Amino acid sequence: MEVKSAVFKMSVPGLKECPKAIFPEYAFIGRSNVGKSSLINMLCKKKELARTSSTPGKTVSMNYFMINDNWYLVDLPGYGFAKRSKEKRHEWSSALSNYLQKREPLACVFVLVDSRVPPQMNDISFINFLGQNQIPFCVVFTKLDKLKSAEADANIEAFCAELALDWEQMPQMFKTSALDQTGRKEILNFIGKINDEFWKARKNAKII
Repeated sequence: MEVKSAVFKMSVPGLKECPKAIFPEYAFIGRSNVGKSSLINMLCKKKELARTSSTPGKTVSMNYFMINDNWYLVDLPGYGFAKRSKEKRHEWSSALSNYLQKREPLACVFVLVDSRVPPQMNDISFINFLGQNQIPFCVVFTKLDKLKSAEADANIEAFCAELALDWEQMPQMFKTSALDQTGRKEILNFIGKINDEFWKARKNAKII
């Protein structure tokens, strides 16, 4: 699949304000400063589609981007950044939990993990939350261009070893670099296959 159009549609604070449940949605989330905006821009080939910032925790709402007029890319607020009030963090946590567990057209959550660092427990905990609630997801390792291949592989292996403590089977994983577009084709083709199944199921159910 190729991205022919990518347009920002809306920014919403929570589930109630989300658009009408017509199109499949693919949510992108990760710890603050994981390179989420850069990855989204790389996938869509638009440098400023999602705003990148040196200030962690910049995304504070759910940002909807319409892709190819038939699916949404949803940029979710990051987790693991404490430079916000406890009350505000609680509000975001509640809103995210609501969205992830109740949003009917949510087709897959892409959990971004920084390949430069050893396993982080907030990443592991979030992945376990998705699994416990049967929310479809995959793992995207980011910033592979920021360190040597052997170092990235060691960190990824350590992450998988940590996951294996709770998971019998590893989830779908992608290795990416926003700089050289590593992983772009693989992620978009993965989304394309799910889209085909989504629209086929809608057609068979005579929803469209």
